Amino acid sequence: MPSPQISPRNATLVGLIAIVLWSSVVGLIRSVSNGLGATGGAAMIYTLGAGLLALTAGPTPIRTIPRAYLGWGSLLFVAYELCLSLSIGYANTAQQAIEVGMVNYLWPTFTLLSAIAFNGQRANALIVPGVLIALAGICQVLAGDQGLDLAGMLDNLRSNPLSYGLAFLGALLWAAYCTVTARMARGQNAITLFVTLTALTLWAKYALVGGESMHWSAATALHLAFAAVAMGLGYGAWNVGILHGNVTVLAGASYFTPVFSAALAAALLRVPLTPAFWLGTAMVCGGAVLCWLATRSGTRLKGV
Repeated sequence: MPSPQISPRNATLVGLIAIVLWSSVVGLIRSVSNGLGATGGAAMIYTLGAGLLALTAGPTPIRTIPRAYLGWGSLLFVAYELCLSLSIGYANTAQQAIEVGMVNYLWPTFTLLSAIAFNGQRANALIVPGVLIALAGICQVLAGDQGLDLAGMLDNLRSNPLSYGLAFLGALLWAAYCTVTARMARGQNAITLFVTLTALTLWAKYALVGGESMHWSAATALHLAFAAVAMGLGYGAWNVGILHGNVTVLAGASYFTPVFSAALAAALLRVPLTPAFWLGTAMVCGGAVLCWLATRSGTRLKGV
């Protein structure tokens, strides 16, 4: 059966709900991984999230899904989710987990760049300072209290290149996913399948690699439940938004996510964040806003 019809305006509003839910994901993933391990914790989150999606969105009608969307969507989505969850789980400290999450939030800027490069979105000259400010904001976050200091930033990166590298790669992958699915999906929605494939991939990694033990507690179980809800409903809402709504509006509105996410993660993980961190966060948000404004005079994205 085809996906139910929804107006672009309502689809965009549904996509905005995802941004609110996603703001809690970084702190919740880290909390769950503290008890269940980076891989095991992520596997549990996506397993429950997939079950929640199956109950709310129903199973994926694979026969009606365009093959290109099914293949590329599955590959990009699963790869991104592994990058996101493992980058946070492998962070050395709670502070570093929040920093890693901030690197991942370069994806709104990268999504707009992808829309310009591949979907025919028009933009004006504001796109250049927007991208530069967003990247400078990440440098500020990584350098810490030393400001835009290259040596300090590199020292931080060298302390855990795996986590930071996965987070940056994830930002690129999610931008590609948003761009590719908008063009190939033809109104179909395979998010339940994608989340299920992510859970299966994580369980396969858990079984093959091993080395992680799970330590359950009431707090871990509660955070797991919240994470599954945020993940399952968040991605379900986002997929409706990018398939049927205005991707440019959604990517622009998502600049709020880094601020909310950092605040919620800091409260949940009990990590005090410095003024330098908040300055970098503001720069990431400001850069995304400029990129969004650069596209406001252009046409809507093709395929949306």
